[in-house]
Amino acid sequence: MPTTVKTMCPMNCHPTYCGMEVDVEGDRVVAVRGDRDNPDSRGFLCIRGRSTIEVPDNPRRVLRPRVRDRREPDAWRETTWDEALQRVADAIESAGADRTVVSRGHGNSANGAGGQYSLRFANLLGLHHWNPAIVCWGLGGFGLWLTGTTETHTVEDMRDHSDLIVLWGANIASQPLTAPALVRARRRGARVVAIDVRRTEAFAQADDRIVIRPGTDTALALAMLHVIIGERRHDADFVASHTVGFEELAEQVAGCTPSWAAEQTGIDADVIVDLARAYAGAQAAMVLIGGSSMHKTGNGWHAARAISCLPAVTGHLGRPGAGLGPRHAGQVHGMGLNQLSDGTEVPPERMISEMSSILAALEEDRVEVLLLLGTNLLSSFADAGRAAAALERMPMVVAFDLFENETIREYADVLLPGTSWVEETGFKATGNHLYLMEQAISPRGDARPVRDVLDDLARRLGVTDMLPWETPEAALDAIFDHDATGHTTVAQLRAAGGHVPLRTSPVAHPTLELDTPSGRIELRSSRAAQLGLPDLPVYEPPQPDSYPLRFVQGRTIGHFHAFYDHGQALPTLARREPEPRLWINPVDAERRDVSDGAGIRLSNGRGAMEAVATVTDRTPPGVVWMRDGWAGLNTLTSGDRVVPDVAAERFPAGQASYEARVEVTPLDA
Repeated sequence: MPTTVKTMCPMNCHPTYCGMEVDVEGDRVVAVRGDRDNPDSRGFLCIRGRSTIEVPDNPRRVLRPRVRDRREPDAWRETTWDEALQRVADAIESAGADRTVVSRGHGNSANGAGGQYSLRFANLLGLHHWNPAIVCWGLGGFGLWLTGTTETHTVEDMRDHSDLIVLWGANIASQPLTAPALVRARRRGARVVAIDVRRTEAFAQADDRIVIRPGTDTALALAMLHVIIGERRHDADFVASHTVGFEELAEQVAGCTPSWAAEQTGIDADVIVDLARAYAGAQAAMVLIGGSSMHKTGNGWHAARAISCLPAVTGHLGRPGAGLGPRHAGQVHGMGLNQLSDGTEVPPERMISEMSSILAALEEDRVEVLLLLGTNLLSSFADAGRAAAALERMPMVVAFDLFENETIREYADVLLPGTSWVEETGFKATGNHLYLMEQAISPRGDARPVRDVLDDLARRLGVTDMLPWETPEAALDAIFDHDATGHTTVAQLRAAGGHVPLRTSPVAHPTLELDTPSGRIELRSSRAAQLGLPDLPVYEPPQPDSYPLRFVQGRTIGHFHAFYDHGQALPTLARREPEPRLWINPVDAERRDVSDGAGIRLSNGRGAMEAVATVTDRTPPGVVWMRDGWAGLNTLTSGDRVVPDVAAERFPAGQASYEARVEVTPLDA
């Protein structure tokens, strides 16, 4: 009979992780399903989680260390850990710490602690360390940080208390657990508004569906502020008690009329007025801010900055059902864990995690050794053609992963096999609970956890205190030793059935004491002024371009970043999305003699990629959309600077613009 182990889904759909039951028989995973006893997901498990049964014994999985002396497909040979790690250690010693980089991704954090181990390793050895926020939606967080409204409400609070829910670029495919909560809120009577650049899956659960031109979200938010303030629908008492800069903001938005915004956004002026009035008049209005399609643009951070002013002027902060809802990487009030890197010394000249600076450093050959821990650089980085040219010249590229990807196939010199989520003990934390992820099976082949790999490598380089904890569980105990967890331990988690409630608040900013220089909500941001940025939210129109189609990217339910070689290593996900598909409006398709299901070529001055056309009116004329993460996609996107170095130093939000305009042509043209 199989043994059942309770764990969590390895996909990083933060903050709404799903509980999972794994059936094990003969040291093999024979079934996975949603855990009905999980207090957060209650049995729900999306297709991504269900597909993970295909990970542990997948025939495409990397199971032994590999090295090669020339970057050709037939040059790989399997070797021992000793030879592989010594090759890496020799390369780091030869290059020096100042020319060695650790780049970690979400694939290194499936069991919670991978990112902590990689940062500790980099600090102890004095290496550069790139924050993964630069390839996600860190700029959105940066905009919120300037206002001070960084905390989020829980999904459950939205479900039970919101009477107006605005999905602003937030597609429920990116946060699967949001969908059932949204359905329940709507049944309770909540009005749901979906705003996006295309008709997403979220539109099916919305009462009001608004399609906006890419890069114009700031204009919509400013026009809403114009209506709310101009019609005196703001909460004057709340504004006086808890904000700074209201008069300046009112003056700033005085000219941002709905008619002006209609020209920018493509949304009718009366729709903008109705949305503003509905938002201001709601008892509990919550905005869920999206990610890729909104913030992977040249002016993206301004959108989060402007949107974050809406709950401040209307008093929709600090109380149930209002404020800002769950988003990727958002944290609820009181949430936190100890950091294993605390007490380690950060190198004084560490390379800033700002993508345009990193691309420049790569092109100037200032990186000789690159350790890729669960990340696919060519898939993640904007203007990937520039990154590829730099990798071509780089002396040593090391990858730690479960499957090959295009960066590994083209440029890696050493490939180290990592354990899957069921082959080591780890954890995940939602907004409500801390969960233990128990090891369910033995590691496959010669795969090792990242902590052991980094410890071995550190010792070869003369650092002996990478892992001062006697066991992996003791390291987890150190992470859990925090007020938010009640200072729990692995043993206590096991005794409690694998999870404990966190000492967090379902309501964001419940005390209305904000982490800003003024301690208030900063409608006029002193931080922005200090960083040389506009201290009030401003709208920067998208820049004109000679290429006619605006290219945007986003998420689907069948993928997450470039996990598992873009999902193609897992049969379930590969069947669902076997190739990159570009959504294109019938008007644009007809002009280019493109038919549904036909092969096409996307191109601009930076690069090109091939895809298959999906001709649909779910994307408006002039806009094309594709799921993010596909190989070749980021050869099209811009690596231009968005924020100055000083801003990236203060907040890990140094992603590039990712702006892209393209032309689409048939492959047979």
